[in-house]
Amino acid sequence: MAGTRERMRAALPAAMKARDAVAVAALRATLGAIDNAEAVERPAGAERGQAIEQSAVGVGAAEADRRVLTDADVAGIVRDAVAEREDAARGYDEAGRPDRAQRLRAEARVLAAYLCADPSMGGS
Repeated sequence: MAGTRERMRAALPAAMKARDAVAVAALRATLGAIDNAEAVERPAGAERGQAIEQSAVGVGAAEADRRVLTDADVAGIVRDAVAEREDAARGYDEAGRPDRAQRLRAEARVLAAYLCADPSMGGS
């Protein structure tokens, strides 16, 4: 069974083809957050403004392996994205912008569906 991230990546082209702007926005933003979570922090010794003669030399010399996220890590990122949208929607409601709040709640529902469908999260 494909993980949460793989199912989201597979759904993105279909959402684009269907011109589902809500799903496209939610999936793109959340997949970006997942990709960012895999980024490796800069090593302690890697300072900005370093002299060229102190930099890594050769093809791939400065490359680092990305972090490997478990499906539970990915599900946590998706849960955070859902919570952020719901929280922002409440703020838009309070500011008298129900149209924007409705859009964010729709994005939250798109993402929440991937959590419900995740067998490791106890869903169906």
